Amino acid sequence: MELKYDDRGLIPAIIQDDDTGEVLTLFYMNDEAVRRTRESGQVWRYSRKEQRLMRKGDTSGHTLTVRRMLYDCDEDALVVRVQPQGPACHTGERTCFYREL
Repeated sequence: MELKYDDRGLIPAIIQDDDTGEVLTLFYMNDEAVRRTRESGQVWRYSRKEQRLMRKGDTSGHTLTVRRMLYDCDEDALVVRVQPQGPACHTGERTCFYREL
């Protein structure tokens, strides 16, 4: 398996509650974030705004413990199944997808 990153070196990662299946958030990861996530068992992401790696929960304390990492058939997207410790959204909501269009 060789993941396919976009032209900025990023791959989308859907973060999903492993117990409920609920989609919690969407992060982007670079190869270093993928490596750190796999090694540490905690979700790391690449912040496009701040242009740096960040471990989810370092600021809020609301970490995401990895249970499984899956990749799609084209090897260009991830699903990270997690056990959340607190809200996943920086607003304090359980999920980032709490508003209906």
